[in-house]
Amino acid sequence: MNEQKLINNLRKGDPGAYRFLFTEYHDWLCNYVYNLCGDRALAEDIVQDAIVNLWEKRKVIIITSSLKNYLFRTCHNQFLQHVRSQKIHFDTLDKIRWEVIAEVALEENIHHLKMEKLNRLIDQLPPRCKEVFIQNKLEKKKYKEIALDMGISVKTVENQMSKALHFLKMNATTFML
Repeated sequence: MNEQKLINNLRKGDPGAYRFLFTEYHDWLCNYVYNLCGDRALAEDIVQDAIVNLWEKRKVIIITSSLKNYLFRTCHNQFLQHVRSQKIHFDTLDKIRWEVIAEVALEENIHHLKMEKLNRLIDQLPPRCKEVFIQNKLEKKKYKEIALDMGISVKTVENQMSKALHFLKMNATTFML
């Protein structure tokens, strides 16, 4: 069947012309698009869409070159359209990913700064007060254990912790952002 007769039969809605078009061009078009994208499933989807689109718009489509050229150009354009849509999708994902990375980095940086300032405040505590605070808050020891380790009363541990917490609370504005 020559191309002009095929185009005329397609315009009339002849299913035989559609089958002929499909069997004649499908594999060539799939190989062409596969060479563009390297994805067999995507290539077949693009070719199928191009052929179905031709069938659906058969009455209004004007083919000025050969049918073969028209189909290859249509598949190429649909592939480019797919790439553009994926690029937009990937650009959006990249933007979100970088926003999350920046937010996490900022939170880590703020936490690090707060810890540095808190450590400087702890260093300003009197030696006994500092030791009691570190054993209780950092080493997670109970007051009774601290009292035994340091050879002081539990009441003294309580007083030292009270002084440490009061000092840190009064100076909290210097390390809170």
